[in-house]
Amino acid sequence: MRVAAIQMVSGTSLDANLSEALRLLRQAAQSGVELAVLPEYFCFMGHKDEDKLVLAETPGLGTVQDFLSDAARDLKMWIVGGTLPMATDDPTHAANASLSYTPKGHCASRYDKIHLFRYDNGRERYDEAAVLKAGDTPTVFELTDHAGVHWRVGQSVCYDLRFAELYRALAADLILVPAAFTYTTGQAHWEVLLRARAIENQAYVLASAQGGTHENGRRTWGHSMVIDPWGEVMALQSGGPGVVIADIDMERLRSVREQLPSLQHRRL
Repeated sequence: MRVAAIQMVSGTSLDANLSEALRLLRQAAQSGVELAVLPEYFCFMGHKDEDKLVLAETPGLGTVQDFLSDAARDLKMWIVGGTLPMATDDPTHAANASLSYTPKGHCASRYDKIHLFRYDNGRERYDEAAVLKAGDTPTVFELTDHAGVHWRVGQSVCYDLRFAELYRALAADLILVPAAFTYTTGQAHWEVLLRARAIENQAYVLASAQGGTHENGRRTWGHSMVIDPWGEVMALQSGGPGVVIADIDMERLRSVREQLPSLQHRRL
């Protein structure tokens, strides 16, 4: 199955971000991609964290959800919408939700980011819990590719990457990691964590990132990539917008799991 990680440098204009996302998704579709994953906050990165609350949508109703549904249907491929803000019962907090859409435009799953990022090194400070409500449910969806192969696809978002127990619970063949890693933490940890998650779960990893300097002054690490179950990087783009494409193979995954059956050797 051909998959794509979409890398963006999203700004403060919803319309401009959606236009750029559609351009990149069309590029993926023209290359025969069956599943494309947009990055975290693909639709909007405001000047301050509270700005995203204004755009929070309700399930089944909203500009971004309509965009994702229409794009999936028109391009006839699976699309995972990175993340978008979804309304909660607390107007001061939104959920950071990742929605998957089938090639018919139907929403197949919703995952709300469980682990909320906090970081303060004296120069950079982030605290997602100030405006986001954490999710609590590990989420997978089933996908059958054009060849009739069934894939168990596990969803995660950005900071989740540091919590290995989530990925054990997903028990996925393909792990998705839409992200907006900071330049500082990404340079130090992004690739090593992605490769670790692939190796320990003997699964493909599809990581779509924000990658560049944004209108709000934030700098993200980028380095969107596809990693195979042996931990090898199959395709990568360091910075700037683009489409990272690779062909993933269920037989390759099964071979890795048969030759080194570490998943069967677990004791805890």
